[in-house]
Amino acid sequence: MGLATKRLTLRQWKDEDCLKFAALNADQSVMEFFPKILSRSESDEMADKIRSLIENHGWGLWAVELKESGEFIGFTGLHQPNINLPFSPCVEIGWRLANKYWGSGYAPEAAREALQFAFINLKLEEVVSFTTLNNHRSQSVMRSIGMANTNQNFMHPDFDSSNPLKEHVLFKINRSRWIDSAL
Repeated sequence: MGLATKRLTLRQWKDEDCLKFAALNADQSVMEFFPKILSRSESDEMADKIRSLIENHGWGLWAVELKESGEFIGFTGLHQPNINLPFSPCVEIGWRLANKYWGSGYAPEAAREALQFAFINLKLEEVVSFTTLNNHRSQSVMRSIGMANTNQNFMHPDFDSSNPLKEHVLFKINRSRWIDSAL
C-alpha cells in the first residue's frame, strides 16, 4: 500500500533505494542526533527490516520519493518501537530525509499524510514523536504537523548515560487534536 501527497509518494521499499539510503545514513549531518552513522551493511539491514514490517503490517516507515522525478529522498511513516520507553506501547511518527531535501517542506508534507493514515486507516487514538533535546529541526516539523511538546523529557535507552544526546523530548498528537488541526 502506498500513500501520495501533491509532491511525494510514500511507498514500499525497492532494492534500488538501498544505495541512496546508505549514503543518507552515512551522512554526518543527517545522523547528527542519532547514536552513530550506519555502515552499508547496517543501513541495508535497517532497510530490510523496514520493508519486512511494511509487508507484515501494511504500514510502516515508507520510502519517500519525489513524484516529479521518482527519486528516493528518505523515509517517513509510522513505527511501533520495540524498546522499553516510559510511554510504551505506542506508535511513533518519524522521518529521515537526505539533507539536500531539507527546508523544502517535504518532511511535514509526508508526515501529515502518515498521520492521516494513522488516524483514519489504523484508527489510532494517539501518535508520538521524540528526538534529542537539541534537534530543533525535527521539533519544528513536529509542531508544524500539530504535535505538542508534552514537557515529559526522558532518557533514551539506546544512548550511553554519558552521551549528551540521551535526553529526549516527547511530542504527542491525539485524534481530536489532529482533526482540529486538519480542518
